[in-house]
Amino acid sequence: MTHKPLLATVLGEKQARPPVWIMRQAGRYLPEYREIRTRAKNFLDLCYSPDLATEVTLQPLRRFDLDAAILFSDILVIPDALGQSVRFEQGEGPILEPVTVETIAGLGKERAPLDHLAPVLETVRRLRAALPAEKTLIGFCGSPWTVATYMIGGRGSSDQAAARLFALRHPEAFARLIDVLVQTSIEYLVAQFQAGADVVQLFESWALNLDDEAFAAQVIEPNRRIVEGVRARIPNAPIIGFPRGAAGNLARYAAGTGVNALGLDYATPLDFAAQHLPAQLPVQGNLDPLRLVAGGEQLDRRIDAIVSAFADRPHIFNLGHGIVPETPIAHVEQLVRRIKNG
Repeated sequence: MTHKPLLATVLGEKQARPPVWIMRQAGRYLPEYREIRTRAKNFLDLCYSPDLATEVTLQPLRRFDLDAAILFSDILVIPDALGQSVRFEQGEGPILEPVTVETIAGLGKERAPLDHLAPVLETVRRLRAALPAEKTLIGFCGSPWTVATYMIGGRGSSDQAAARLFALRHPEAFARLIDVLVQTSIEYLVAQFQAGADVVQLFESWALNLDDEAFAAQVIEPNRRIVEGVRARIPNAPIIGFPRGAAGNLARYAAGTGVNALGLDYATPLDFAAQHLPAQLPVQGNLDPLRLVAGGEQLDRRIDAIVSAFADRPHIFNLGHGIVPETPIAHVEQLVRRIKNG
């Protein structure tokens, strides 16, 4: 079997140099992406077009010697598949019709979510066929708490106050929503593995702003259920967890969820893993995306510091959050060259 460095790292095998991929590596910083984007009526149509989504996923691998492709899609295809109104407005991001205590019960009743997501799964199959054998194919979904914050609040927010208050005021309705998201996420990730994904990542993008009790109930427990549910059908399924902003809860998250590898955001100190995480737990991260925008000598120094800090454990080099649109392509080339050649 062809060696896939990134997959092997997720499974606990330390490499001679860290494999590398970049969150949001297919996106607006690439002119070829912007050209493809004009062919789709809107962002969700792009996600649901296997022709266009396959092309967009492969674009960064043609430019850069990355070790993985990540499916081009969005975490909000799940609420869309459940029947919630989801749209993307230019300059505003996603806008959803907020769910209520009354409407939660109807989610997923009018259509089978996986039928709606069939075009995304077709993209996964096409990517599996198109990728070189040594490249890892990463699938993903948004974690239940993060997706719920959009479904309840109707858009992204800095403090997720609407969802936090909803969970406190309407615990039974909130639990029903999480149950729907857990089960749909399990089915969706299992289908991605069956279509050809090597690894999946759980994006808990809004893990910050929760106290330890809420974090345990709303982040750790739903993610644990997803990991357990996926592995009941795909034994030993490789899963990366990325709880952005988890801070002091990172070790609890890793232990409580059972993920294979832990994504670290860029605010996580480089000595945190050595001090607080199991010695053999693979980690992923964690360059500040704005360092990649700035480039220059500071970028090389920080790359070297991150590689050195995680040299004694399996490590996947990545950003500590998604690449931003103003990132110069030359700086991405600099990053990949530094990782590959030292």
